[in-house]
Amino acid sequence: MTASTPPPLTGLRVLDLATLFAGPMAATLLGDFGAEVVKIEHPAKPDPSRGHGPSKDGVGLWWKMLGRNKRTMTLDLSKPGGRATLLRLAAGTDVIIENFRPGTLEKWDLGWPELSAVNPRLVLTRVTGFGQFGPYAHRPGFGTLAEAMSGFAAITGEPDSPPTLPPFGLADSIAGLTTAYAVMTALAARERTGEGQVVDMALIEPILAALGPQPLWYDQLGHVQPRTGNRSPNNAPRGVYRTADGTWVAVSTSAQSVAERVMHLVGRPELIDEPWFASGAERARHADVLDEAVGGWIAARTRTDVLAAFEKAEAAVAPVQDVRDVMADPQYQALGTITTVDDPELGPLRMQNVLFRLSATPGAIRWAGRPHGADTEEILTELGLTPDEVTALRAEGAL
Repeated sequence: MTASTPPPLTGLRVLDLATLFAGPMAATLLGDFGAEVVKIEHPAKPDPSRGHGPSKDGVGLWWKMLGRNKRTMTLDLSKPGGRATLLRLAAGTDVIIENFRPGTLEKWDLGWPELSAVNPRLVLTRVTGFGQFGPYAHRPGFGTLAEAMSGFAAITGEPDSPPTLPPFGLADSIAGLTTAYAVMTALAARERTGEGQVVDMALIEPILAALGPQPLWYDQLGHVQPRTGNRSPNNAPRGVYRTADGTWVAVSTSAQSVAERVMHLVGRPELIDEPWFASGAERARHADVLDEAVGGWIAARTRTDVLAAFEKAEAAVAPVQDVRDVMADPQYQALGTITTVDDPELGPLRMQNVLFRLSATPGAIRWAGRPHGADTEEILTELGLTPDEVTALRAEGAL
């Protein structure tokens, strides 16, 4: 990208009213590609993500990533001055992202009728646990509940173990990615109609979509997917295998040709001639035999030797990496997946780069998450408020 080529979302204005992960992540993704994102937080109750996970020198590190490319301001929307200020901001905004419980914006007279009245082109993006209507709509909703309700936890874990929840925000992350897509879809529609609309995003739905055809299987066959641990009901060998030096590798044989190469590699080509070997599902029914062959071969070799042999055989394998390995991985390094961001509070920070590469108009991380309310006065001044008006808002407790 040259100095004369702006990022693709330059000129798009986004207000991030959401907290924690799914809504704010969507705003982050838009900001990574040039959108002007303003993060609005309550004056006394900042986004809880600032305090999630480890911190350094009292500064939350998760926020540094989630808050990147966002200017920050404070505003209490329940105050008359806060409401009036949000409407002034909304008049010049393309997208608002919020995740209050349904009815909260309406309680403050900031629902769709009021917001669209000041800006008919606005896209109001509402991210909640269960959606804007239905019997669960007013329940508090978090990603953990979506991971449980969607069927994800039920199929995760070993067959004789309890359902397993992910140790990170899986449902929130999937919903964040989906919300960014939903926003761009609504903006594309606006190009044709000239009018904005409401996006209703429920955490329980994107993760269900990611789980694949389970509802279809159940509808047509009555099939309920069981927990199979690291094995797959669709192919084998598939799983993680321990190497001689105590590390682990993951093997996949989704393609028949790869399964055959693996059998040649581990010295068991005769298994290819078994009638059941020609089908992935049939191979899965003989996973014990295949795992013994592959696992025994891998257990006798170091990870380095295993990876080299699989690569030479053009068979699919990957090391099971923790974050230390990820930071040093040559493929991630080649892609620039981890980048360094200079931060005035903490100095150089390494974090995930923008999510994908565009050849002509790439995104960029311009700054990491900023302190609570750091840009409030600057944003209000740009909005046209006088110093006296800002002072009045502070006196009211709206800032």
